[in-house]
Amino acid sequence: MSLLTKLFGSKHDRDIKRIRPIVDEINNIYATLPALSDDELRAKSNEIREKIREATREVTAEIMQLNAQLRGEEQLESGNGAAVQTDRAAASNEDLRTQLADLEDEEREIIRQVLDESLPTAYALVKETCRRLCGKRWDVVGHEIEWNMVPFDVQLIGGIVLHEGKISEMATGEGKTLVATMPLYLNALAGKGVHLVTVNDYLARRDCEWMGEIFKFLGLRPAFITNDMNPAQRREAYGADITYGTNNEFGFDYLRDNMAVRLEDQVQRGHYFAIIDEVDSVLVDEARTPLIISGPVEQNIEQYAAMKPRVERLVQAQGQLVSQLVAEAEKEMESKQEYEAGIKFLKAERGAPKNKRFIKALQEVGVKKLIRQVESDYLRDKKIHELDEELYYAIDEKHHTIDLTEKGREYLSPNDPEMFTLPDIGEKIHEINSDTDLSVSEKEALKEKITKEYSEKSDRVHSISQLLRAYSLYERDVEYVVDNGKVLIVDEFTGRLMPGRRYSDGLHQALEAKENVKVEGETQTLATITLQNYFRMYYKLAGMTGTAETEAAEFWEIYKLDCVVVPTNEPARRMDHEDQIFRTRREKYNAVIDEIAAMHEKKRPVLVGTISVEVSETLSRMLKRKGIAHQVLNAKYHQQEAEIVSNAGQPGAVTIATNMAGRGTDIKLGKGVVYAPEGHQCALVHNSKSSQPLCPYLDEYKCREHAPCGLHIIGTERHEARRIDRQLRGRSGRQGDPGSSRFYLSLEDDLMRLFGSDRIASVMDRLGVEEGEVIT
Repeated sequence: MSLLTKLFGSKHDRDIKRIRPIVDEINNIYATLPALSDDELRAKSNEIREKIREATREVTAEIMQLNAQLRGEEQLESGNGAAVQTDRAAASNEDLRTQLADLEDEEREIIRQVLDESLPTAYALVKETCRRLCGKRWDVVGHEIEWNMVPFDVQLIGGIVLHEGKISEMATGEGKTLVATMPLYLNALAGKGVHLVTVNDYLARRDCEWMGEIFKFLGLRPAFITNDMNPAQRREAYGADITYGTNNEFGFDYLRDNMAVRLEDQVQRGHYFAIIDEVDSVLVDEARTPLIISGPVEQNIEQYAAMKPRVERLVQAQGQLVSQLVAEAEKEMESKQEYEAGIKFLKAERGAPKNKRFIKALQEVGVKKLIRQVESDYLRDKKIHELDEELYYAIDEKHHTIDLTEKGREYLSPNDPEMFTLPDIGEKIHEINSDTDLSVSEKEALKEKITKEYSEKSDRVHSISQLLRAYSLYERDVEYVVDNGKVLIVDEFTGRLMPGRRYSDGLHQALEAKENVKVEGETQTLATITLQNYFRMYYKLAGMTGTAETEAAEFWEIYKLDCVVVPTNEPARRMDHEDQIFRTRREKYNAVIDEIAAMHEKKRPVLVGTISVEVSETLSRMLKRKGIAHQVLNAKYHQQEAEIVSNAGQPGAVTIATNMAGRGTDIKLGKGVVYAPEGHQCALVHNSKSSQPLCPYLDEYKCREHAPCGLHIIGTERHEARRIDRQLRGRSGRQGDPGSSRFYLSLEDDLMRLFGSDRIASVMDRLGVEEGEVIT
């Protein structure tokens, strides 16, 4: 710790110290509100609205006048429908727009000042409303819930940070959904519409229905947007005071509005204030992901079905070749011809890195190190291309590319050596135009023939390339699922299906051909925007997450968003155990099943996090063989999400889930899951603010060695984004509950295989780790 930090505290300490007096003011006002009737409390909303109207009356009138002038100028410029515009009229128009922009900035600044002054009252109103709603019940996504939440001081701090247009980093389980209601309510009083951006339709609807009663009580109208709504429903939702929806829905509605030819066809009404839930996911993980509205394009999609049998045979031939290379390499290893074996192992890795026989061979002592040594030599001598000559195609997993070799091209077209040779269309057309013996009609016919030949060959080569990618790089139930005859993409960050989204450049058509479903037509881009550029349009932007601090510099550099770490209401009581690493996936899965069985026997609920649908179903089959009852939550069963999550905290419950359960899910613990007697708190830490006595079982259950109760989290693989793993762990130990977590890894995991297994493998080799033995 530096001397300056010791003297003045960290940035976060200073942020919280600055906000504390505002929290005290909120609580002082809150103490006076129980004396008011419901109608009197509701009237406070109108008082703040009236204060804003009064403060902005003059500037709003000027804005309306300028808008009227602009409409008049535009009508004048077009005359009687003629598209004529003089330089003088254009200059006048530009001046008016500049004045209008200045006035709108002035209006927003006045509103900001009034809202800042009104913040303590507004937040106290929300807190009092929460208190009055306690014990009341209402329907949320088909399930009746009982309201039992009143904001803590740390949640008030989080709400203040959001109103200031910053990122509020709050630990998972600290009630971010409730925190957002306060700045949403306050800023909605300006009458310009505010947006709460979340990561999926389920959370948009759930949070709107769950928190909506607070807004309704205070006289505001909340609404939500989902993928299946028509334009009229969307327009009505955007007309509400507060609108919940996903980043994709907001972005696509903006694109559609820009394509609309009539004002009445547009649905949005501007971009005033937005709070982004799980802001790291939206503004970092998916920041450069383009939202694309596409339209049909004339393209020969029959090539995918026509080329599929050839590509299938090619993939099978490559698989047999790789298995043969591995077999030869193993024999050479036995006869001590290690370097020659290393060459063949490296060829196998470049030909089919997920080949089962090759992956099994990788577990032998010294094989990985040998492969890397050979690869280093070939890269140094610039001979890496020589390795691929024996293969039909070479795969680069890290860069997601495939190169078809000369051998592969000959296999695909043994009787047509020119199949992959595209004619130089420019030169051919020049020759035709220069031929004086040809008539004009003959020239046109020849040019049309050459263009058609080029197009057909180009389409054929492109379809083969994409089919190879579909067969070699994309796995069913990992990157995509097949549902009702359609190929649906699975979001790698959330584990949810993305209906309506398609891979571009013919890859989706290749996957459809691979899975024997209807091949849809190709499309062309009509409108596009990245999420990063879309959210920059908001006058004020704020965000919430439990894992933002690691990206604080990026948030500031790109979005000018400051991060404030909000303290927890109760100290964390979750035990995060060290990862356990095994040689193979099979060993890892066996260890996971053993741990699930042990926890199930102790009646502890277990949440098992997987990174794909395929892994969740593999573990499900293993649990069925063990006779352990469980539930599966993945992209295939997303309709049952609310019911599955509601049961996941019951004694002995076992839930296997993809990343879907990592964000936004609040697993309530059932009776008996926490051993502390009623009226007592967990004794794992002693710096709790609660006045409740400590649990008496601390020594009896050896709690300091291992958490004996609460929700246990098992991660079956590490995600490329560390935040995803932190989110999964954060499902346990929420709001002071005890809990525990552990990740199980293997050297066959994609992340370990591509980026980390060589070093670990050499350590295991030196230690002589046996099959089934763990290295931690």
